[in-house]
Amino acid sequence: MDGRLIYLMGPSGSGKDSLIETAREPLRACNCEVVRRVITRSAESVGEDAIEVSRKEFERRRSQGDFALSWQANGLDYGIPVRIDQWLKDGRDVLINGSRGHLADAQQRYPTLFPVLLTVKDEVLRERLLRRGRESPAEIEARLRRNALFTAGDSVGDTRIHRLDNSGDLAVTVANLLKLLSLSAKPDRT
Repeated sequence: MDGRLIYLMGPSGSGKDSLIETAREPLRACNCEVVRRVITRSAESVGEDAIEVSRKEFERRRSQGDFALSWQANGLDYGIPVRIDQWLKDGRDVLINGSRGHLADAQQRYPTLFPVLLTVKDEVLRERLLRRGRESPAEIEARLRRNALFTAGDSVGDTRIHRLDNSGDLAVTVANLLKLLSLSAKPDRT
């Protein structure tokens, strides 16, 4: 495949959805598609721009081979549409909102995947989680502990994880993402 799979990860509250939405057009201008995930959750849920389906519909789609990647996390099912394979074959980069827990599986299917970990300072993350009001204080502290464990290493297997701080201004994070992707591009890429 000529395109790169850009695998964006980060703790809940790190600003992945805001980053993806703000970077969508600049990424598209750089020949990079941004994928909408398929998720099993209620229509009342707020957050990312996703395709929401029932568990039954999700399982039907999975059994028909509609997903290039799928996983479960936090009681929900997530799927990445299989059309990404064609975009990658066509030489387009593809950015997905991935799962830290599913990174190794994704890397098996896409060995050249480019992992990006969106990080945020603990005090900023705590404030964002409190502000959105979805988790209890104990759940927030558990998320902070899990985040500290995951960010301790700089690689998964032989793959280096590229860190991107989102503790400050979102426009700076978008600019840093575009710079990171540009600097890591293959020399023969245009």
